[in-house]
Amino acid sequence: QVQLVESGGGLVQAGGSLRLSCAASGRTIESYGMGWFRQVPGNEREFVAAISWIGDSPYYADSVKGRFTMSRDNALNTVYLQMNSVTPEDTAVYFCGASRDYSIGSYFRRNAYESWGQGTQVTVSS
Repeated sequence: QVQLVESGGGLVQAGGSLRLSCAASGRTIESYGMGWFRQVPGNEREFVAAISWIGDSPYYADSVKGRFTMSRDNALNTVYLQMNSVTPEDTAVYFCGASRDYSIGSYFRRNAYESWGQGTQVTVSS
Protein backbone atom coordinates (compact mmCIF):
# COMPACT_ATOMS: atom_id res chain seq x y z
CA GLN A 1 0.00 0.00 0.00
CA VAL A 2 1.22 3.50 -0.75
CA GLN A 3 1.97 5.90 2.12
CA LEU A 4 1.09 9.57 1.69
CA VAL A 5 2.35 12.70 3.44
CA GLU A 6 0.80 16.11 2.84
CA SER A 7 2.62 19.39 3.35
CA GLY A 8 2.35 23.05 2.49
CA GLY A 9 -0.59 24.05 4.63
CA GLY A 10 -0.61 27.14 6.79
CA LEU A 11 -2.20 30.50 7.40
CA VAL A 12 -2.96 32.68 4.39
CA GLN A 13 -4.97 35.84 3.86
CA ALA A 14 -8.09 35.82 1.74
CA GLY A 15 -7.17 36.31 -1.90
CA GLY A 16 -3.80 34.73 -1.43
CA SER A 17 -2.28 31.50 -2.69
CA LEU A 18 -0.98 28.28 -1.25
CA ARG A 19 0.53 25.15 -2.78
CA LEU A 20 -0.06 21.80 -1.15
CA SER A 21 2.11 18.79 -1.85
CA CYS A 22 1.44 15.10 -1.31
CA ALA A 23 4.52 12.90 -1.35
CA ALA A 24 4.04 9.18 -1.82
CA SER A 25 6.29 6.34 -0.70
CA GLY A 26 6.22 2.59 -0.61
CA ARG A 27 4.87 2.27 -4.14
CA THR A 28 4.88 4.32 -7.29
CA ILE A 29 1.72 6.31 -7.87
CA GLU A 30 1.75 5.67 -11.61
CA SER A 31 -1.17 3.26 -11.41
CA TYR A 32 -3.13 5.29 -8.86
CA GLY A 33 -5.79 7.89 -9.30
CA MET A 34 -5.06 10.65 -6.82
CA GLY A 35 -7.46 12.95 -5.05
CA TRP A 36 -7.64 15.88 -2.68
CA PHE A 37 -10.40 16.10 -0.11
CA ARG A 38 -10.98 18.52 2.74
CA GLN A 39 -12.73 18.39 6.07
CA VAL A 40 -13.85 20.85 8.70
CA PRO A 41 -14.83 19.73 12.23
CA GLY A 42 -18.31 18.30 12.35
CA ASN A 43 -18.53 17.83 8.59
CA GLU A 44 -17.84 14.94 6.30
CA ARG A 45 -14.69 14.85 4.21
CA GLU A 46 -15.58 16.47 0.90
CA PHE A 47 -14.17 16.11 -2.58
CA VAL A 48 -11.94 18.91 -3.85
CA ALA A 49 -10.05 17.61 -6.89
CA ALA A 50 -8.85 14.40 -8.50
CA ILE A 51 -6.65 13.28 -11.34
CA SER A 52 -6.73 9.89 -12.99
CA TRP A 53 -3.80 7.50 -13.22
CA ILE A 54 -3.32 8.42 -16.87
CA GLY A 55 -3.08 12.09 -15.92
CA ASP A 56 -5.82 13.50 -18.11
CA SER A 57 -7.74 16.65 -17.22
CA PRO A 58 -8.32 16.86 -13.48
CA TYR A 59 -11.79 16.95 -11.96
CA TYR A 60 -12.79 19.72 -9.57
CA ALA A 61 -15.55 20.48 -7.14
CA ASP A 62 -17.65 23.41 -8.30
CA SER A 63 -16.58 25.38 -5.24
CA VAL A 64 -12.92 25.41 -6.31
CA LYS A 65 -13.18 25.29 -10.09
CA GLY A 66 -11.19 28.10 -11.69
CA ARG A 67 -9.23 28.75 -8.49
CA PHE A 68 -7.50 25.45 -7.69
CA THR A 69 -5.27 23.40 -9.96
CA MET A 70 -4.25 19.81 -9.33
CA SER A 71 -1.24 18.23 -10.97
CA ARG A 72 0.89 15.13 -10.62
CA ASP A 73 4.57 14.37 -11.15
CA ASN A 74 5.00 10.61 -11.34
CA ALA A 75 8.78 10.95 -11.54
CA LEU A 76 8.75 12.60 -8.11
CA ASN A 77 5.90 10.41 -6.85
CA THR A 78 4.11 13.58 -5.80
CA VAL A 79 0.84 15.35 -6.47
CA TYR A 80 0.12 19.03 -5.93
CA LEU A 81 -2.80 21.32 -5.29
CA GLN A 82 -2.26 24.93 -6.26
CA MET A 83 -4.78 27.06 -4.41
CA ASN A 84 -5.36 30.60 -5.69
CA SER A 85 -7.83 33.30 -4.68
CA VAL A 86 -8.56 31.47 -1.46
CA THR A 87 -11.48 32.46 0.75
CA PRO A 88 -12.26 31.76 4.43
CA GLU A 89 -14.59 29.01 3.18
CA ASP A 90 -11.49 27.10 2.03
CA THR A 91 -10.36 26.73 5.63
CA ALA A 92 -10.11 23.00 6.37
CA VAL A 93 -7.76 20.09 6.83
CA TYR A 94 -6.76 18.92 3.38
CA PHE A 95 -6.17 15.23 2.74
CA CYS A 96 -4.53 13.45 -0.14
CA GLY A 97 -5.82 10.04 -1.21
CA ALA A 98 -4.74 7.27 -3.58
CA SER A 99 -7.17 5.07 -5.45
CA ARG A 100 -7.03 2.02 -7.67
CA ASP A 101 -10.77 2.05 -8.25
CA TYR A 102 -11.04 2.74 -11.97
CA SER A 103 -14.82 2.67 -12.19
CA ILE A 104 -16.57 5.71 -13.61
CA GLY A 105 -17.10 8.39 -11.02
CA SER A 106 -15.03 6.64 -8.40
CA TYR A 107 -12.67 9.54 -7.81
CA PHE A 108 -15.45 11.60 -6.28
CA ARG A 109 -16.15 9.01 -3.58
CA ARG A 110 -14.22 8.83 -0.31
CA ASN A 111 -14.57 5.06 -0.14
CA ALA A 112 -12.79 4.64 -3.48
CA TYR A 113 -9.50 5.65 -1.88
CA GLU A 114 -7.40 2.98 -0.22
CA SER A 115 -4.72 5.23 1.27
CA TRP A 116 -4.87 8.62 2.96
CA GLY A 117 -2.32 11.01 4.35
CA GLN A 118 -2.53 12.57 7.79
CA GLY A 119 -3.77 15.90 6.43
CA THR A 120 -2.46 19.44 6.40
CA GLN A 121 -4.30 22.40 7.92
CA VAL A 122 -5.18 25.36 5.72
CA THR A 123 -6.51 28.45 7.44
CA VAL A 124 -7.67 31.47 5.44
CA SER A 125 -8.10 34.72 7.33
CA SER A 126 -10.52 37.39 6.20
